[in-house]
Amino acid sequence: MADGKLVRDLIPQIIRESGAEPVVYVADPEEYRERLRQKLTEEVAEFLAADGSAAAEELADVLEVVHALALDLGLPPRHLEELRAQKAEARGGFAGRVVWIGNA
Repeated sequence: MADGKLVRDLIPQIIRESGAEPVVYVADPEEYRERLRQKLTEEVAEFLAADGSAAAEELADVLEVVHALALDLGLPPRHLEELRAQKAEARGGFAGRVVWIGNA
């Protein structure tokens, strides 16, 4: 895999508008899938390191990568949300802040 990192689609245009010429290429499906996984790790790390409003921005980035991963798997974000809702219905969510420490 070549150097570089996966960036949002409009980043090359934004770079051009700033007066520079970006060097980019379009990844093949296998490389794209791998780079999305790397991007998820990167965005989660940035979220974990962020505070306040920056954390919200980073969480939005995580969600964008999750949506891209879902689409790469053939799951529209709507279907991914349906799967999430089904799991929440069957097993609950995390709003209750329940921590399991084992069985008695």
